[in-house]
Amino acid sequence: MAVMEITNDNNKFEFREGEFIFKILQKNGIKIEVPCGGVGTCGKCKVRVVGGDISPLSSEELEYLSKDEIDRGIRLSCLTKAFGNVKIELLNTDENHKILTDGYMPNLKINPPIAKKIINLSECESKKNNYEEIVKTKLNVDEISDIECLKALQKSFKTGNLTSIFLNDKLIGIEPKNNEKVYGIAIDIGTTTVVASLIDILNGTEIASETMINPQKEYGSDVLSRIDFANKNENGLELLNKAIITGINKLIFDLATQNKIAVENIYEVSIAANTTMMHFLLNISAESIGKSPYLPVFLSGKNILSKDIGINISPFGRIYCLPGVSGYIGADIVAGVIVSELLKTEKNVLFIDIGTNGEIMLSKAGILSSCSCAAGPALEGMNISYGMRAADGAIEGIKFTENGVELKVIGNTNPVGICGSGILDSISEIVRTGLVGKTGRLINSNSSDKEYKKLIIEKNSKKFVQISKNPEILVSQKDIRQVQLAKAAIVSGFLALLDENNLKMEEIDEVIIAGQFGKHLTVESLVGSGIIPEKLGKKIRYIGNSSKTGALMCLLSKESREEMESVSKDITYYELSTKENYEKLFIDSLNF
Repeated sequence: MAVMEITNDNNKFEFREGEFIFKILQKNGIKIEVPCGGVGTCGKCKVRVVGGDISPLSSEELEYLSKDEIDRGIRLSCLTKAFGNVKIELLNTDENHKILTDGYMPNLKINPPIAKKIINLSECESKKNNYEEIVKTKLNVDEISDIECLKALQKSFKTGNLTSIFLNDKLIGIEPKNNEKVYGIAIDIGTTTVVASLIDILNGTEIASETMINPQKEYGSDVLSRIDFANKNENGLELLNKAIITGINKLIFDLATQNKIAVENIYEVSIAANTTMMHFLLNISAESIGKSPYLPVFLSGKNILSKDIGINISPFGRIYCLPGVSGYIGADIVAGVIVSELLKTEKNVLFIDIGTNGEIMLSKAGILSSCSCAAGPALEGMNISYGMRAADGAIEGIKFTENGVELKVIGNTNPVGICGSGILDSISEIVRTGLVGKTGRLINSNSSDKEYKKLIIEKNSKKFVQISKNPEILVSQKDIRQVQLAKAAIVSGFLALLDENNLKMEEIDEVIIAGQFGKHLTVESLVGSGIIPEKLGKKIRYIGNSSKTGALMCLLSKESREEMESVSKDITYYELSTKENYEKLFIDSLNF
């Protein structure tokens, strides 16, 4: 057995010679960014090999690594095998990411499914021959069949105090004390991020929020790569499940600790997520979602015991999973429908959640239809040469001016890469200044009639747009193509929905942009890159993280929960791949 040493944190562990560095790190719980799931197609899992016997550079690594990186010992961990004792240095370990927590909240009557009744046992009629008979009239129940409730009932008569907890008028727990506090957690599980909010259910206030990058990211950046990981690894599903459960428990613990709230006083967690994330949450295989006809195991809302899936709240806490529509229109989008009140509108409204997957909903005066398109990770900064998440050092805004390139960098520090909003801004500017033609091909740098042609440089017979000289940050022709594919997926998606509903572009009254990523995109970059046609630019409205807001509404309102269940059954889903002439529609949508 050989030994691997990580110089950053003095970690050492044994491994079998010939294993890929990525697999060694993964098996030992070391987190590393691998958007492609470790198949060598994203170029993001970079480590620096300080010393040791490793495999030679592969052709794939030569494509993704610059000469300077190779000279510094940078390698792709998923393509590099370790044959002897190896020392490595982890790169890009900063976790200071910007994650959206807020969103539009419609008017809501507070009528929570979770409620409490406190009983003064000294006032109960005592002429009964057992404790259950003494309290069941006060509790308005026919019987107490739960064993844990019966145990707590006996303790309550010792303390003289009893607090009962009800879910939708059904008794779910008894506490042998007076306890008026009722808290819940609203969670949005995105493919990229996880957001959790602590809610005071009694008064409907949002106390605090915590966020994290989805810990499943080390197994793939999108749902298909994670499904593939689960299928190809014997314990893949368990790893994905453990990652998200551990992450949720950390968010809950941090929220409770920082706000001086006992975890035992959290009685329900309401979760919105896409269909694949919901399956992984419940440790259910999503294999069937990854292949035609893309059928999930379940879509309806689920109310389950928190202890059954390992989420740490009250001993009789519940988890409510919001309902979905299809394998690729999940509970996060159903939440957005309710939050944006698409069912109640008399207008024609497009609802678009822009992210790794692009989900699109059309409300034609309250009649709902939907589709999903594989926008891919490019719009979130992944699969981009200098792409990164929205952390310190990420370029999030770009403007080409007469004085050069103006950059807006997260953390007001030196740039190290480009995040999603930055790459879309750069493409918008490249299009605006004519550095690409209609088909997306970069012009020749010796073109005499283009003011910004000096930004185009050539390296190894390939053309790039230079965003920053020091440090050098470039946008490649391949990067432009990646964004073109994402743009075409989204545009062809909503054009297909319009066609199915016999609507023209001019008949759209409003475009709602939802989601973690969408909030950071300006109207200028959305229109400039062609994701939203210019004629719709003035009709855009942002609603923020509607997925988490929908989960919050389900904590506070029985009616919202019932509405979610009902509307999820009334949304028509169109599978774009089966639509006649869709391929031509997609190709036409590629042009800028």
